[in-house]
Amino acid sequence: MSRIRVLLADDNIQVLEYVRDFLSDGQAAVDAAAQLLPDVVVLDLSMPVLNGIEAAKRMIEARPSTRVVFLTVEKDRDTCHAALEVGALGYVLKPRLATDLVPAITLANDGGCFVSAGCELRPNDPHFSA
Repeated sequence: MSRIRVLLADDNIQVLEYVRDFLSDGQAAVDAAAQLLPDVVVLDLSMPVLNGIEAAKRMIEARPSTRVVFLTVEKDRDTCHAALEVGALGYVLKPRLATDLVPAITLANDGGCFVSAGCELRPNDPHFSA
C-alpha cells in the first residue's frame, strides 16, 4: 500500500499538534497545496484570511485531482452541504477525529466520500450515507 501525502490546515494548535504539522490560515493552505501537491488536504472551516470552503474551492479549481477533507466542529446541515458542494470528499467532526479522520482520508484518496456521524445531513441529501 502506498503512502498518502496529506496537507493539514487548522487554526487550533491542539488539533494540529495531535494530528501533525500545521498551517494557520486558508491562503497559506492554498499556497502550500499548490507547492506541495498533496494527495489529500485536511482543512478547518473557520480559518483567518480565507475560510476553508473558499480555500478548498480554489485548491480544487487549480488542481482538480486534489482531495479535500474538512475537520471541523460545525455539524449543521447547511455548512456540511456547502463544504461537500465545493468538491470536498470528507467532513469529519473534531470530536470524532480519532475514529473518523484516517478512514475519511483513505476514502477521499480513493475518490469516495466520508461524513462523520452526527452531521445533520438528511436521507434525501446526495451526500447522506446511513
